[in-house]
Amino acid sequence: MTAPAPEPDWRRNLVAVVVAAFIGFTGFTLVMPFLPLYFEELGVSSPGATAIWSGLSLGVTPAVTAVMAPIWARVAERFGRKLMVVRSLGSFVVIMSLMGLVQAPWQVLALRAVQGFFAGYGPIAMTMAAESAPADRVASAIGWVQTAQRLGPALGPVIGGALAAALGLRQTFFVAALFYLTAFALVVGGYRESGRVRDRGGPAPATPATWAELKRVPHFVLFVGAVFALQLVDRSFGPVLPLYLREIGIAEAHVPFLSGVVFTTMAASAAVGNQITPWLLRRGSAAVLVPASAAVACAAAAVFGAGAPLPLLLSAAGLFGVGIGVATTALYTAATGAVGPQARGPAFGYLTTAYLMGLALSPVAAGLVGSLSMRAVFVADAVGLASVAAIVRRGMRAAT
Repeated sequence: MTAPAPEPDWRRNLVAVVVAAFIGFTGFTLVMPFLPLYFEELGVSSPGATAIWSGLSLGVTPAVTAVMAPIWARVAERFGRKLMVVRSLGSFVVIMSLMGLVQAPWQVLALRAVQGFFAGYGPIAMTMAAESAPADRVASAIGWVQTAQRLGPALGPVIGGALAAALGLRQTFFVAALFYLTAFALVVGGYRESGRVRDRGGPAPATPATWAELKRVPHFVLFVGAVFALQLVDRSFGPVLPLYLREIGIAEAHVPFLSGVVFTTMAASAAVGNQITPWLLRRGSAAVLVPASAAVACAAAAVFGAGAPLPLLLSAAGLFGVGIGVATTALYTAATGAVGPQARGPAFGYLTTAYLMGLALSPVAAGLVGSLSMRAVFVADAVGLASVAAIVRRGMRAAT
């Protein structure tokens, strides 16, 4: 009788997934924050049209991803999640390379739509890390992947801004493709899927919790709505920030680099917010923490809307990121505590759908609003965050 193959080293798997996630998310943010400037290179002349093209292009990928997510999830259950991540990263190598060759704005939009068909490796990477880790290390494994997914966007815009200034925006897409090729190789060579993951046999699993059942969980609908609203605000800067910086007097030659600095500040501070949330939750409840952090982000968005000087904008970007990071992590933590272990998979599925829908609609809405007024985007963000703070405070305290 053949002895079963030994289980792969979970630490090696975790390193492969974390480093690949970091490289992949860095590669994405080398170029996407500067998409408005790329559309101008492609011949879009008016700021309003640039904002609309940017919003549609940034929003179409997560929209298609949200539609495809249930289909790819079923494929992953049958053939393994490693194959899904390899498929996604490999497609990004090709698509990013093609984006460096486009000659018209519609071609960027079309490629972004195709990218959405293959995207979604971020949530799957967290699941891969969790499945490989021992039971007492699952939370730590997920935390490391989330940190990588935050730190990549913290560094990517600054690196991308420097590359755009030195090589040009078009060449930066090819550098991004090399990043994805590296992440692809890490997952292919470094991750070993567990035998227990590959074996899909055995008794049928229990019927998963339905939406009707989850709606009866205290505050769950509120959690889903708040995650959607926070993501709607979080990604609204992408289509308009470079154009807005130029509008308030930043020199044209400095816009790509300074845009990258602002995006990096927001991403890095959001990672800090993610990390300090457990410490904050030990000292106060999510019913207090979520409204307070949303209010901090609201004040920061108002500073952007006021067209403050660049040093003040950078400080506001830091506060905005911390506020969004704390509020989002606190909501996910509260949702974990609200549902039972058997319902957490479906619950996080609905939270992820809300996240993706916010990710899809945010740049589209920001692009449309920005076509009328760049400043109005940040004013709308401040109003939205104030509403989140008020609704969550009232909703979560109503039953306490």
